[in-house]
Amino acid sequence: MDTPAGNGTNPAQQALDALALDTEDTAALDTLAHSDVLVPVPDDVPEDDATDPTTVALPVLEQPDGVPVVPVFTSELEMAGLLPFVSRYRLVPLGVLAAQWPSDDLSLTIDASSAHGLTLTSDGVRTLLARP
Repeated sequence: MDTPAGNGTNPAQQALDALALDTEDTAALDTLAHSDVLVPVPDDVPEDDATDPTTVALPVLEQPDGVPVVPVFTSELEMAGLLPFVSRYRLVPLGVLAAQWPSDDLSLTIDASSAHGLTLTSDGVRTLLARP
């Protein structure tokens, strides 16, 4: 996982802060795409599936407007702020997750409950975060 920087945030959180100021900051997008994120493991996923390195079960929440969204987090603290009941998670490179993102209307939200949270549409995930 990314190590905390001098100001108490990790590089992924710093990238989110930069994107809050400039949504086209390519350096911040690259940093974010190359960062690991915590993907909560849904309670109904069996332990064998939760630890299978070839698959990741995506937790899907429904937003108030009915749009399905997958929450991911840059740290355990961020995850606990929105989903304090989550006991399991997978550490996944965000760019790898984005490269295999479904083509339906599934959005991705990163650190949703924080001031630097970012939500992307399905197209945004694949075009902005999928990196070679």
